[in-house]
Amino acid sequence: MGRLIKNLGLYLILVVLVVSLVNVFLSPVHNPQQAEAITYSEFLTAVNTGQVKSVSIKDNTISGRFIDGRNFQAEVVGTGDLAKEIAAKGVNVEVTPPQKTPWWATMISSFFPTLLLIGVWIFFLYNMQGGGGKVMNFAKSKAKLFLDNRPKVTFKDVAGCDESKEELSEVVQFLRDPGKFKALGARVPKGVLLLGPPGTGKTLLARAVAGEADVPFFSVSGSDFVEMFVGVGAARVRDLFEQARKYQPCIIFIDEMDAVGRQRGAGLGGGHDEREQTLNQLLVELDGFDESTGIILIAATNRPDILDPALLRPGRFDRHVVVDRPDVKGREEILEVHVRNKKLDKDVDLGVVARRTPGFVGADLANLVNEAALLAARAGKNLITMAEFEEGIDRVIAGPERKSRLISDKERRIIAYHETGHALVAKYLPDCDPVHKISIIPRGHMALGYTLQLPVEDRFLMSKVELINQITVLLGGRIAEELNFGDVTTGAGNDLERATFIARKMVTEYGMSEKLGLVKLGHKHQEVFLGRDITEDRNYSDHVAYMIDQEIKFLIDSCYQKAKNILSENQDQVDLVAEALLEKEVIEGKELDQLLGISGGESAEREEPTQNVDLEEKSQVRTGAGRPGVVGNPA
Repeated sequence: MGRLIKNLGLYLILVVLVVSLVNVFLSPVHNPQQAEAITYSEFLTAVNTGQVKSVSIKDNTISGRFIDGRNFQAEVVGTGDLAKEIAAKGVNVEVTPPQKTPWWATMISSFFPTLLLIGVWIFFLYNMQGGGGKVMNFAKSKAKLFLDNRPKVTFKDVAGCDESKEELSEVVQFLRDPGKFKALGARVPKGVLLLGPPGTGKTLLARAVAGEADVPFFSVSGSDFVEMFVGVGAARVRDLFEQARKYQPCIIFIDEMDAVGRQRGAGLGGGHDEREQTLNQLLVELDGFDESTGIILIAATNRPDILDPALLRPGRFDRHVVVDRPDVKGREEILEVHVRNKKLDKDVDLGVVARRTPGFVGADLANLVNEAALLAARAGKNLITMAEFEEGIDRVIAGPERKSRLISDKERRIIAYHETGHALVAKYLPDCDPVHKISIIPRGHMALGYTLQLPVEDRFLMSKVELINQITVLLGGRIAEELNFGDVTTGAGNDLERATFIARKMVTEYGMSEKLGLVKLGHKHQEVFLGRDITEDRNYSDHVAYMIDQEIKFLIDSCYQKAKNILSENQDQVDLVAEALLEKEVIEGKELDQLLGISGGESAEREEPTQNVDLEEKSQVRTGAGRPGVVGNPA
């Protein structure tokens, strides 16, 4: 039916063309070149003088033959009684009646323009409904219903978020035994909002709830509600909840809730009538739930800051479940889930892999395991070894190796000293994250080399000393270039950008400046299209702005001098590590300790690290010499 409607315009055009061709072939063909064209007056004169032998009259055309054998043809406005008058003169007259066009052909020809316009309109209307929607059903919900084929995912398949599973277990218990809660007068939340960074497993958790409760599961994306026609999204919301009431108890899962739940009536571009009406209808449906209904709405988003406040209030989305980045224990549990069907070598220690991947989310860890499997298969191995996991970590963080990139010996030497500067400053600074790996092999799109530091433990807070150490390590590459080549390159561009960013945060947001004191300066930039700040709100004077710049410069200069002193005092070690790096291209943390004569190995490998997450970054990667603006943290 859908294809018939879609091609209706084409079918109509084909029918009209066939009718036209039939009419053309059935009509007699006149060849005026074989007949002499004469006027009507000449024809009457020839008839009166007896020069015409025979005449054939058809429509308004008169054709005939003279006595001498010549053919003629004449046009007349109306024949009338002309045939009788000619026959009275003794001329043989043949009259052909006009051929009648079939009624259906006449009707099609008459209505063809209208039908063609209707067909074209239906064609465009059909194609404007994304995802194969149908013209007569475009206001219907696009939610996928899982009954017997619902996802067979349970809480055992979800790891690294024990608190989130505990919060959602009440939803499962209510769907299994609602009487237990009603007997005590308890009301289960109507809506559950899953919040967290991308890739942390929000969608997987929703599927696990449906699998644990063993109830019908409606799955739809927030963007499926929004169309160009105002009112379509609201109609789809109504249809979705009407369908859900037929299968209650059930779960409705809306992924990417921010697509339809964005804050209303704000921003430079004004409102969005279709999205706002859709959101209004969703709010009404959440309020209109019957207390005895068994419908629970679960939504997921990684942008809770842009959601409308009316959507987040109690009575609608009553419960907010945060699905955060997993800690080291959670990462190990996630790795165990993803390696269930993988063949691992005995040397693989998932605990070590978990400690070496701070800040990784579930999607990153799944990608890591897949990368390791691909590398093992590419090498023709039957088992995945620890070497593939190490290489997989580097590929996820910095991208694949690019050994084919041609780098001159001079630039290669600069890169080696640049990375050595980062590594040795990090090694000799107290309370600094240990160096895990140094590499001068280009990776990804921008990195010509990198120094990888992994924290001893996951962290939620950063101290002033740790931030100053980060700035000092970032400046180590630039200083190594100065001391050993007497010149600098553009490779430190990203290092300087990150160092300035950290220093500005310390001065303006963290209150770590003695001169400016415990004051937060400036207003944090917000999304302009939410009706918030277009630029940063400067709540300080020009004099304070000058003091901020001076404090930032003082911080960076002091860190610069500290790093310069470290590298100057250890020039022999700089040359030693740089030459080894030029020879091997990659130096592991333990090898670096051996070169420097440090015992104890890599401190990051201790047995029981404390729980922590490296805030925004997966790891601290110092990128080596390269083009201006090179990304310091490819992760």
